[in-house]
Amino acid sequence: MIEENKQTKSIKLLSFDIDNTLIDFYTFKSNFRKVWKKYSKETDVLLTFNTGRLIDDVLDLIKKKVLPEPDYIISGVGTHIYNYKKASTEKEFNDILEDGWDISAVEKVINSLAHPVSEQSSKFQHSYKRSYFLYDASAELLDSISQKFINEGMDLNVVYSGNKFLDVLPKFANKGNALQWLINQLHLKSNQVLVAGDSGNDSAMFDLPNVNGIVVANAHRELYDYTKYKNVYHSEKEKGDGIIEGLIYFGILPKDAKEDTIIDHSDDFFIQKELDIIALEDDDEKIALIQEGYQKAIEALKKNITPLGFSACSIEDNIAHGTDENYYSVWARDGAITVIGSLSLVHDEEIHNCQRKTLETLLGHISRNGQIPSNVRIKDNEPDYSGVGGICSIDSGIWVIIAFYEYINVTKDFDFLRKYIDDIKETMRWLGAHDSNNDALLEIPEAGDWTDLFGRSYNILYDEILWYRANVCFGRLMEMLGNHEEAGEYIRWSQVIKKEIVDNFWPSTKQQLFQSVSFAEKQFTLGDTSYLIAQTTPFDFSWRCDVFGNVLAFLHGTIDAEKAHQTFKFMLGVGVNDPFPVSNVYPVVSPGDPDWRPYYTVNLLNLPNHYHNGGIWPFVGGFWVKFVNKLGFRDVAISELHKLALINKEGINNEWEFTEWAHGVTGKPMGKAYQAWSAAQYISACNELKLIKTKK
Repeated sequence: MIEENKQTKSIKLLSFDIDNTLIDFYTFKSNFRKVWKKYSKETDVLLTFNTGRLIDDVLDLIKKKVLPEPDYIISGVGTHIYNYKKASTEKEFNDILEDGWDISAVEKVINSLAHPVSEQSSKFQHSYKRSYFLYDASAELLDSISQKFINEGMDLNVVYSGNKFLDVLPKFANKGNALQWLINQLHLKSNQVLVAGDSGNDSAMFDLPNVNGIVVANAHRELYDYTKYKNVYHSEKEKGDGIIEGLIYFGILPKDAKEDTIIDHSDDFFIQKELDIIALEDDDEKIALIQEGYQKAIEALKKNITPLGFSACSIEDNIAHGTDENYYSVWARDGAITVIGSLSLVHDEEIHNCQRKTLETLLGHISRNGQIPSNVRIKDNEPDYSGVGGICSIDSGIWVIIAFYEYINVTKDFDFLRKYIDDIKETMRWLGAHDSNNDALLEIPEAGDWTDLFGRSYNILYDEILWYRANVCFGRLMEMLGNHEEAGEYIRWSQVIKKEIVDNFWPSTKQQLFQSVSFAEKQFTLGDTSYLIAQTTPFDFSWRCDVFGNVLAFLHGTIDAEKAHQTFKFMLGVGVNDPFPVSNVYPVVSPGDPDWRPYYTVNLLNLPNHYHNGGIWPFVGGFWVKFVNKLGFRDVAISELHKLALINKEGINNEWEFTEWAHGVTGKPMGKAYQAWSAAQYISACNELKLIKTKK
């Protein structure tokens, strides 16, 4: 089992592939050089590039400041080792490669193949490496090539990667053997080495016994398959950002390093105007109110502690009318979001015990087919598996999985993990069954998630984002248990989900159309958006902006900072954060609109600017503040947190009631008082901005 920070002191050497691992092959874009230069002086770890490129090519990338200066370069797929600091080749290594190597004989065998093959350009060839293009080669063909060399009396190394690159090398030459030779020379052990790659020709590095590894999110299937039984970290991000993520995981880089991967948009005219307005505000006054709200939030949160876990709202402070009795329950969705938001208070025994009890209550009522209840009544410990109208709640189970992972990640309570992991696996299976057409996206029934009186169905952005995150979280749980095969499968599947989300929910006129497209795909070609749209079905789509879904998309890494910046400018421009953060949808649905449903008048909840139809939700506001801060706009985030403090203070009967929601135009608080997730996410936002000193 990989345990964070325990290997950190023992890792002495990094061996990283370059193309599509550290940098983008075509654009050379990467944050790795910037981040490594900033933090490398704080570590004594040696950096090695281990690449298929030839040495002159690598030196040119360093000269052009695409890559940082390393300690060593292993080039030509393990056929050349270069000491960068001494500017000299390790000649002893080259002597080993001579045995059984005959370039003319290699070319003769390759030219005899019946399968189409062509030689790569001269810049990829040298005296110990012959490289070819061989497209779509089967395992049988590759075995036959190896056998041909054996028949000719040559014991060589045949490396195939990317479904098109064929390298023929001396017997001893590959990235792993070259790395092993180097670490022997440095008197290191393989468990002191961290390797990373994206394709099949990197697999030999992962063969070193007990070596630590990073597999980036864009890795080819061949590398996933090869490393699935090995001790690797599967990054959620691609290329250089994935390497930075992995280095943070292993403790080689500090957690702050992830902030250096965000592109600075502070000079954007639109943002500058916002900052100019903020500059006129009284910072001391804002911080004072924010900090007062933090203490009030803890008080509000503790009002929701019950023997079964966190209630949705304070039972003592809310009188039940009719169906309002549903609030007197431990809700899976509300409880999970409350657990996540309050994890910074895990040192508080009373809150910590309630976090744990919330998870125990919900996981203790999993149905035989793996469904987590939507809620469990506090008065009699009875579970309810449906929501309004008897419709099952899909996102309840997803949130619990995410919360369970976050809880384990903070507490390191691996006994708790082992106790419930089989139940969690059954829930993942139940959720996965809702991908009925195996397209990686879940099919959600109408009113089957947190907007339970709002007409969304089929592929809903919010639910798909959570499904992506749940797959990552479950993969991480498997990683904690040392099950790297299953971890890799889930994290790799999460990348498929991520791609489908972006392809289906970010319409673009640049989208390439094929002969067979859905109705929705054809409609996408009508224009572009600056955000992920709310919903798609095989027959239509909703162009509305689901604010919560888009916020979660960036916080959970489903979209990159560039797309998130576009989304932020759009949402800021249309005022989803006015008068308070934030309205859950833009624009609202009005009577006569094709999306209007008659049941929106039930209890007068989903009238325009009410409840889920454009109402302001303070708990979403907490996520919004974290979204803005992650974009790098700390001053804007503080201003938004101040506005969030104001709405949480407003109250219906008293100040600091952390109410459920507020009217989208007037900002007047509505719903239940002392809502647990409103308080918890306010606490989380305060700690995210590091405005509160927390106990250790």
